[in-house]
Amino acid sequence: MMANRLRTLLTMLGIIIGITSVVLLLAVGDSMKRFIAKELEQLGTNMLFISPGGDRAQQQRMRTGAAPALTMADAAALNELPSLAGAAPVLQGGFNLAVGNESASKTVHGVSTAMFKIRGWKIDQGNVFSDADVRAAARMVVIGHKIADQFFYKTDPLGKYIRIENVSFQVVGVLYGEGKQVDGGDLADYVLVPITAAAANLVRLPFPGNVHYVVAQGKSGGNLQDAIQDINETLRDRHHIKYEQPDDFRIDNLASFAETAQKISTGLAALLGLIGAISLIVGGIGIMNIMLVSVTERTREIGIRMAIGAKPRDVLWQFLTEAVVICLVGGLFGIVLASGAAAAITATGKFDVFITLQAVVVACGFSSLVGVFFGFYPARRASRLLPVDCLRYE
Repeated sequence: MMANRLRTLLTMLGIIIGITSVVLLLAVGDSMKRFIAKELEQLGTNMLFISPGGDRAQQQRMRTGAAPALTMADAAALNELPSLAGAAPVLQGGFNLAVGNESASKTVHGVSTAMFKIRGWKIDQGNVFSDADVRAAARMVVIGHKIADQFFYKTDPLGKYIRIENVSFQVVGVLYGEGKQVDGGDLADYVLVPITAAAANLVRLPFPGNVHYVVAQGKSGGNLQDAIQDINETLRDRHHIKYEQPDDFRIDNLASFAETAQKISTGLAALLGLIGAISLIVGGIGIMNIMLVSVTERTREIGIRMAIGAKPRDVLWQFLTEAVVICLVGGLFGIVLASGAAAAITATGKFDVFITLQAVVVACGFSSLVGVFFGFYPARRASRLLPVDCLRYE
């Protein structure tokens, strides 16, 4: 191996590329699963989203003049269910926000105070509006960090006013953190006002008391399916839906979304690992080819070893060891390259990729197996050569 450095290096190259692919793709798959789990944890996997209209209810009920709807009273009734930790109605719409000469179009959410607890939203500055503020339809607003930076750059936003569709709302709090929410928005870009203030000043719905949707949270440790059943029975009873009629509402279970996302990420991680394994197998085939050439070139060496007492198994172990050493050394280089690539991806700040001990162990074990598997045939062939034929070989 030392006498033929270039050939040894070229033989290792296939293994280096294969191990780099295996380790990096396993790390990407694992990081992707952790990223999805973190995002879903932020959203809350015990969340239920109730919206008006079912699969067939909207068309059927609109023919009779009864369009599907959810109301604040529905949310209040759901809030009393023992299987739920709480329920909060939501009104939302796109409106123009303005402070001085600065203006932008943003989605404004009208919420109750229960929403902050249900969604786990925290306040970085100031406070949330109170239940009394909601009852009074107070013109107060809680904003995200991006909104605060856009309209109140390097100044304290608390106590200042934002005009929403030319209606002034006083800033009472700034939300903590950022990240995508289940509705696709960014927490740092949220604009939250009391739901009663939204109904009175911003959102215009055909009937007073209607809401766009209701967010409910199952009790910790409780059975979410029981909570769904309770919601279903309560709303059907409140909406006077007969037994044979379909629901006029839809319940979306975020836990089912989480389960589906985890299955997809697991399958994708396995696919990425398989792609890396194929690269490693191609490298193993290269080792076998080079080792076969090496056996032919070293026939005389093999004959001399066997003539002075070496047994076939000694020759077998010699060539097998060379194949395994090539794979292990190539594997170490591959792990170093994969670690560098992972660090480069993480440095971009868009996605965190970390090389795990499990990925390193799998890569080292797999590289050893490749060395044994693809090195065995050349080694076996070398061990079966007859000394007299080897010494006659020129």
